[in-house]
Amino acid sequence: MTQHTYPHGVPSWIDLEVADVDAALAFYGALFGWSFTEKLPPGAPGRYAVASLDGTDATAVAAFATPDPAVAADAAPAWNTYLAVDDAEAAAQQVAALGGQVVTPPEAVGPPGAVAGTMVRFVDPQGAPGRLWQAGTRLGAQVVNAPGTWNFSNLVTPDPERALAFYGPLLGWEHDPALAAGMVRVPGYGDHLAATSDPDIYERQAGFTPPGFADAVAGVEPTDGPARWSIAFAVADRDAAADAATGAGGTVVSTEVNEWVRAATVRDPFGAELVLSQFAPQHAG
Repeated sequence: MTQHTYPHGVPSWIDLEVADVDAALAFYGALFGWSFTEKLPPGAPGRYAVASLDGTDATAVAAFATPDPAVAADAAPAWNTYLAVDDAEAAAQQVAALGGQVVTPPEAVGPPGAVAGTMVRFVDPQGAPGRLWQAGTRLGAQVVNAPGTWNFSNLVTPDPERALAFYGPLLGWEHDPALAAGMVRVPGYGDHLAATSDPDIYERQAGFTPPGFADAVAGVEPTDGPARWSIAFAVADRDAAADAATGAGGTVVSTEVNEWVRAATVRDPFGAELVLSQFAPQHAG
């Protein structure tokens, strides 16, 4: 299987920082059937456990970490979205030039000689925290969109136009009104997928998606609340997944049906929210 790589501007990885990593592994293992591999050596400060479908990096989907003491310790748990960049140093400079705040400067993550990547923590001009990721050995999520894996990240923001004025120059995002409401695209991403990890993408989407849909990388949605990232996971059956979440200690916050998906927003036992999304186009079949 071709390794899943991510061009500049494409969300590439997600993780959750939570004080009780063992409890998080128990909840998400029960919800999605994930296996976990500890990536830090015994005795190292903190933990970083990578979730996968079969216990190997070939099917890595997400990770769980103890909070970094150098960052706000009182921040509520939330799923982090990592945005792929070709050059973390240059991207960090551009964050500041575009009105964002660099929280931690570019830092190499992982052991010397096998650096997982270079990370930048930042806050966008409207207060949404994010991560930039220049990949090393950790390319990003290796299985996406299949049931039990990461499906999509949406930037929820009080001013979508202002958000695009920041992320457009930083990441090459373009907003196309012909796509579903709020979707942004990185031109050429569909061709990249077709040539690497998803050779059938155009055939699979033929007939019911608008031109450019294969290039869609994220959503930018309006909200009356604070700017933040919302993470959606694909599931085969929304109701069954919601039942599994409540059975493992989570809470269903809301449900939704639109022309593309049946979704449920869930709050995990630690306070982090996620969306369970069943692809169910209303016009299919």
